[in-house]
Amino acid sequence: QAQLVESGGGLVQPGDSLRLSCAASGLTFGSYHMGWYRQAPGKERELVAAISSGGSTNYADSVKGRFTISRDNAKNTVNLQMNSLKSEDTAVYYCKANLFPLNYWGQGTQVTVSS
Repeated sequence: QAQLVESGGGLVQPGDSLRLSCAASGLTFGSYHMGWYRQAPGKERELVAAISSGGSTNYADSVKGRFTISRDNAKNTVNLQMNSLKSEDTAVYYCKANLFPLNYWGQGTQVTVSS
């Protein structure tokens, strides 16, 4: 049974950095496209960053130049390095694994950016 577990969330101040990690188990990790999504209160869940099984990346315009997604296929993990955090980055961040037609989600980790 596939499982994704996020970690690394917390409360930080504007301008700070945070690194999220997602540990995957029960799936052939290297074959999956991985993504980080977020959902702020009252808003829809949105894609933040994604990395394909081949390592290609794409980012939401709002995080380009500040966030970096990476994966370690040997450790079955995908990370999101978040720099220069802003209050509008406050949300629950979710990890997603996709290999059509399969989709798996983690339980989410809260990121709060506040002074």
